[in-house]
Amino acid sequence: QVQLVESGGGLVQPGGSLRLSCAASGGLVSDYTMAWYRQFPGKLHDLVALITTRNRTDYAAAVQGRFTISRDDARNTVDLQMNSLKSDDTAVYFCATGAIWGVGSRGQGTQVTVSS
Repeated sequence: QVQLVESGGGLVQPGGSLRLSCAASGGLVSDYTMAWYRQFPGKLHDLVALITTRNRTDYAAAVQGRFTISRDDARNTVDLQMNSLKSDDTAVYFCATGAIWGVGSRGQGTQVTVSS
């Protein structure tokens, strides 16, 4: 089973940008639909963005036009570029395989805090 490790989270001011990265080992990201999820305190995991094996992308309405998911096959990573961040984007972000949370592999998560 592929192992996933997220990085790139942190504290950013509203309107700022962050780039999250998900490094995979034990498997190729190009073999899976890869997704980013986020979890707000006390809530379930929400799908943020996904990229299929054929490079089709899809986004949650709340992040459409601000976030971009991409896959780097040479580095075996999946990145999430987050622009125009809002306080509502504050959450723990997880990288996972598949479009349904809990079915495939997932990382430990990285905290993103948007605050002035």
